[in-house]
Amino acid sequence: MEQLVNEIRLGYTDKVLNERLLKSRHDSAASFTKHFNQGEEYFLELTGSYSVPHLPIHHDFRQSVPRADYMNSLRDWIEGFLPVAPDIFSDLTYFFDPGEVLKPCFYRLYRIGESYYLYLLRIDLSFRPMEVELIERGTNDETAAFRTKRLYIESDFIPLASVLSEMGKVVAFVVKQTISQNWIGETGKGYLVRGIWMDSELTKFFSKLFLPTGKRTYPFYPFTCRYKTVCMSVLDPSADSRREALPYLHRALSFLAPEMDEIQNALKATSFSDTAPKFQELKGRVPEALLKIWNNIELTAYLNANEQKEFRVDY
Repeated sequence: MEQLVNEIRLGYTDKVLNERLLKSRHDSAASFTKHFNQGEEYFLELTGSYSVPHLPIHHDFRQSVPRADYMNSLRDWIEGFLPVAPDIFSDLTYFFDPGEVLKPCFYRLYRIGESYYLYLLRIDLSFRPMEVELIERGTNDETAAFRTKRLYIESDFIPLASVLSEMGKVVAFVVKQTISQNWIGETGKGYLVRGIWMDSELTKFFSKLFLPTGKRTYPFYPFTCRYKTVCMSVLDPSADSRREALPYLHRALSFLAPEMDEIQNALKATSFSDTAPKFQELKGRVPEALLKIWNNIELTAYLNANEQKEFRVDY
């Protein structure tokens, strides 16, 4: 199959792990608080702890099938994690991403009318020595085994143009590209040449547009520029919260679609500003229904036990 530029391919999926997800009890809601660390990474602080076993570090990204010892460790991890927070994985399916072996992926396909959306959850199982309880040291070939109450995640809704299948099996999701050009140009000379992209400026524009005026949510941005489209960050990955959040992305995309070319043109010449004419004009037309979801969100900065700055999200 021809590799499409803007698609998310489903690699190997594990029958044993997915059957375990199906058999787990999803009727008990997970209990956690929401946070960002000083590196703007998002994590859930769970009431109970879970263990992460040794995981192989090295993998040839050209190999779409993981090693047996990797899958055995991943199955052990999910077996121990599900009693702590079962609802996080409710209705989700696992697949292996050969480029991110320490970030197992889970997904679910949603539909609103004729529009399809992919919910993609990535779990970061990296060893963070200042934040975990060490069980057994790692080596050059495998990660350390540890115990923690923190679950680092990337949790997003992504609009789709189509779903590709072969012999009745889904093999890839083609992202609906709503942003035509996110590259502005280059800066520097010789070996110091680097590209200039406006993904971060578009993220600020989209998020500020749908946040109540004056609401400060750094480092959280509800709508992000990823995969050359508008995605939605999901703070609560549990099943009910996912379903409640998705319609807001659907409505936001409908509002943005006719304006996207003008938004991109405005940001090519200058960085984002909430006083820019195009932003002000659109802000005045945003339906109240698209603003209310963020009325009660608050982020509070604090120092953790290691005197590092973190942010607590109350929502």
